[in-house]
Amino acid sequence: MENPDNKTEVVLLACGSFNPITNMHLRLFELAKDYLHETGKYNVIKGIISPVGDAYKKKSLISANHRVTMAKLATESSDWVQVDDWESSQNEWLETLKVLRYHHQKLASSTPANSLQNAVPLIKPGRKRKQEANRYIPAKKNQLSPETKGVPQLKLLCGADMLESFGIPNLWKLEDITEIVANHGLVCITRAGNNAQKFIYESDTLWQHKNNIHLIEEWITNDISSTKIRRALRRGQSIRYLVPDAVQAYIEKHNLYSPESEDRNVGVILAPLQKYARGCKQEQTL
Repeated sequence: MENPDNKTEVVLLACGSFNPITNMHLRLFELAKDYLHETGKYNVIKGIISPVGDAYKKKSLISANHRVTMAKLATESSDWVQVDDWESSQNEWLETLKVLRYHHQKLASSTPANSLQNAVPLIKPGRKRKQEANRYIPAKKNQLSPETKGVPQLKLLCGADMLESFGIPNLWKLEDITEIVANHGLVCITRAGNNAQKFIYESDTLWQHKNNIHLIEEWITNDISSTKIRRALRRGQSIRYLVPDAVQAYIEKHNLYSPESEDRNVGVILAPLQKYARGCKQEQTL
């Protein structure tokens, strides 16, 4: 990929529930793009929204089909942010690191400078696409190097809440956090008075890779959140101008959010907490 300005090309990946997607989710991409361009070192060429699958088991998480459709409606007018439904189509919950690996592999295999012969096939020969579409095929480490010639850097775009969730026991594996910040990097949108910098300072892992973590302070603040939008909908209040018009129309058409939908997955342990807590117990019994 030609890069006459000798700037590092970047693809931004945002993972999350998007339940529903809001105008603030879209603003994260614009804020990150402006910041990275203003450094003079980067050229953001693409943004990817990857809604989590139903197997995440988060409270009040409605069907991935609806969440993906709303995200696609929200990004119809964008010429650089798009929605990818690969993560949401998986039968099992996938760690964020695996989603990053998948998209890095996809970028590498689509770059002319890299031979397709070295890429892990996403669909095996002789198999129907439907059979393989939901299968995660791990890539080898040498295929995931961020130094691969001509491949844009893939960075995880998030808010300060995701960054600080690294400190919640059994929510993330330490080795996953290390690989995310070391091989990919974070672009984190914070707000005035947020303690993201302190959180990084207090984490040896994050501090070691602090140069690969971009903290962007959001000066034009708003407090839009999916949780507050769902609350407004349950109470019959307007959400206009909080979400794109097409998303609002879709929610109303399908009557998506209600007291019943808010109770979905109540009492169910979040998928990563189930997985990692179980792993810790197994280790303790060995």
